[in-house]
Amino acid sequence: MNQSELSWTCSQFEELSTDQLYRILQLRAEVFVVEQNCVYQDVDGYDHQAFHISGQLENQLVCYSRLLPPGAKYTNASIGRVVTKNNIRGGGLGKVLMQKSISHCQQKWPVHGITISAQQYLESFYAALGFSTESEPYMEDNIPHIEMQLAAT
Repeated sequence: MNQSELSWTCSQFEELSTDQLYRILQLRAEVFVVEQNCVYQDVDGYDHQAFHISGQLENQLVCYSRLLPPGAKYTNASIGRVVTKNNIRGGGLGKVLMQKSISHCQQKWPVHGITISAQQYLESFYAALGFSTESEPYMEDNIPHIEMQLAAT
């Protein structure tokens, strides 16, 4: 996959069309519920406050993340629901998605750091992006997670 063929959007909830929202929820369920075999409440009440980063390839949603403003979930801004479609993983798209997500957070909330609740097995991936581990592992939806932070720039 050529990453230059991707188109990116950053939208507030009200700006999403019903089709865009459907595709986002479909991708999140495909990966977080079905692939990871994890029954949990994905539609958690935060989507209305969020900015939604979407990467599309040939009119298909292939990656997504949700940015929450400071004070919504953590004192800092946060990035969550980071997801890449299964059939295109391994080509660096997750890193590009996170770099775009970090950049948008830093533009929107420059005096705040970023907090994430990361699946523990991805700790080194997020550490390579500048996040530091701030907690011992804890269980979230029966999956080991850790809290990580990226300081404000």
